[in-house]
Amino acid sequence: MNLTVENLVILLLVGGLTGAIGQRLAGYSRGGCLTSIALGFIGALIGSWAVKQFRLPEIFAMKIGETHFPIVWAIVGAAVLVAIFGLLTRRRYI
Repeated sequence: MNLTVENLVILLLVGGLTGAIGQRLAGYSRGGCLTSIALGFIGALIGSWAVKQFRLPEIFAMKIGETHFPIVWAIVGAAVLVAIFGLLTRRRYI
């Protein structure tokens, strides 16, 4: 795998954006930029898995270097992951 610094920065930006959009869709926002990046990448893994399991079409994928990043499925996967986290954690009322 040939991943340059430029490609890594672009992947981090795209992962952060997809994670942030997923957090907004789920309506539960906890954490900052690094959390959004992690959610974007984990959402991409969940989304890619769902695409393969259910034989869904890959709607919009971005090719960065040699890496394919499924944008739409990353957003959906991040939203599902954030919704699950929101259900598992208690809200604190002051």
